[in-house]
Amino acid sequence: MAFLWPEMLWLLGLVPLSMAAYWWLLRRRRRQALRYSGLSLVREALGRGPGWRRHVPPALMLLALIGLLVAVARPTARVILPSQQRMVILAMDVSGSMRATDVEPNRMVAAQAAAREFVALQDSGTRIGVVTFAGTALLTQPPTHSKEDVLAAIDRFNFQRATAVGSGILVSLQAIFPDIEFDLRGSNPRPGSEDNRLGRSLDQRGGVGGKAPPPPVEPGSYASAAIILLTDGQTTTGPDPLEAARMAAERGVKIYTVGVGTEQGEILVGDGWSMRVRLDEEALRGIANLTGGEYFYAGSAPDLKKVYQGLHSKLALETREIEITALFAAAAAVLMLLAAGLSVFWFHRVL
Repeated sequence: MAFLWPEMLWLLGLVPLSMAAYWWLLRRRRRQALRYSGLSLVREALGRGPGWRRHVPPALMLLALIGLLVAVARPTARVILPSQQRMVILAMDVSGSMRATDVEPNRMVAAQAAAREFVALQDSGTRIGVVTFAGTALLTQPPTHSKEDVLAAIDRFNFQRATAVGSGILVSLQAIFPDIEFDLRGSNPRPGSEDNRLGRSLDQRGGVGGKAPPPPVEPGSYASAAIILLTDGQTTTGPDPLEAARMAAERGVKIYTVGVGTEQGEILVGDGWSMRVRLDEEALRGIANLTGGEYFYAGSAPDLKKVYQGLHSKLALETREIEITALFAAAAAVLMLLAAGLSVFWFHRVL
């Protein structure tokens, strides 16, 4: 537990003062009782004394006082609550390197199978969109509540050339914020950058408008949507993925990156060419860290399914720090009412 106003905790010094005052009152009552000459006669007239019961209402009031003083410091606690995530964008790599068979039967088929299971786990209130990227990126399924449409989009994946991870991030971000501006033609996707020297309004592939971007927010603070980026290779074309990730971070959108493949990779052979496809884990960790997300490594099909199951748990439930001042204040009020009620019931007075 933490406190928003910890400097107010000094008020707890009133607790020992209250206990000292209560002890002083008890001593004072005893001294006054000793003034009677026939103390035994008084005791016989009164019968048995209240005993331990006389201390119960003051003790409850003391606990209520402690609760109120703690509430003044505005306590907070980390609790697990249902997530506010209402949109998930699956950004899937469909480049030729996904043909590699180091993840059986191949990376693409394993990724499709895990994505289907992830979609099936989502509740009906979550909208899911699908973005595919290779040399460029395309929103193949706008965010929808229809799982059937999402599964159909996943089944339509086709291999393409090159890998533009930055483009996948930006098109996913535009699915969440349709007004976002970017340029897919240069390494720096920001409008007005050196790579966009012409200063013209961008077309659909590069964003729209000429509006000033909104002020940046804290990375990871946008709770209504998240991007899951699955890729197996290094960026070979398109915008810088780290700069694209910074644009997502400025909007508060978390990117969870999933690296599929093995450390050794595999050599793919085509018509007159061969290429070893490696996993760039450092870049994927950097993307996740910039946005407040998390990186997951999947070296096999079962690993990939476990990653998606873990992501479902993270998106369904989240740990948040909330203020619990009202809880302490309510507990203090209950203790006060209980103390007063017991005092009236036992002694026919409030305290």
